[in-house]
Amino acid sequence: MPDIEVAVLYPELLGLYADRGNALAFRHRAARHGFDVHTVEIHPGEAIPSSADLYLLGGAEDAAQTVSLSLLRDQPGLTQAVERGAQVLAVCAGFQILGRSFVGHDGQPLAGLGFLDVVSGRLEHARAVGEIMVDSPDAGEIQGFENHRGETKLGPAAKPLGTVRVGIGNGPDGVEGAIQDNIVATYLHGPVLARNPALSDLLLTRITGKTLEPLVDPLIEKFRAERRRENLREARREARRDGSWLRRLRRR
Repeated sequence: MPDIEVAVLYPELLGLYADRGNALAFRHRAARHGFDVHTVEIHPGEAIPSSADLYLLGGAEDAAQTVSLSLLRDQPGLTQAVERGAQVLAVCAGFQILGRSFVGHDGQPLAGLGFLDVVSGRLEHARAVGEIMVDSPDAGEIQGFENHRGETKLGPAAKPLGTVRVGIGNGPDGVEGAIQDNIVATYLHGPVLARNPALSDLLLTRITGKTLEPLVDPLIEKFRAERRRENLREARREARRDGSWLRRLRRR
């Protein structure tokens, strides 16, 4: 019997920008820590099990997001799992779906599942597209790629995943993502777990309750260092073109 069971929800609908790869990245990281992971993909029309340890929801285009919400409303398994304390990682559209409300493909507000104390509208400025770096008290420096029109405001029950250093994140508030109880949510693609092993470790710790030994992957850290340098260079170029970006720069 595996140590950890992971359920990937509707990957054909909620799998934009390689978010399906979060399951592979998590399984790889867990294996390096000595845990056996079993992954199951749940497709539309199939029952969502309530017994998994981790549930993964990815990004989607507007129409697919609305369809996914409708499907999830009819499935008690996810609600039962969240109430039981199972961990959830929700990315982009998945982030919005778990909130109180978001804007549907027709521009009208839709009630979300209400697991997160967040409300998502639309950014007033142009779509948020590009590399993003976030300083997280729970997972250190988080890197990724954002491509969304959502502006998400956090209620008192949710705390930010981190503070935006480069990029847009949730919007003009300067924060990114949300953590509330057993849910971690973010706008970051990449896939986010492939680019941020510490985030996988955070989920592993929350699932197992165990303190993990430090584990460095030199190849990933080399890539992260390269992206960090380039992201900061690009942010400085943006700062010279637009002074409002100066608040995004937080030098170490």
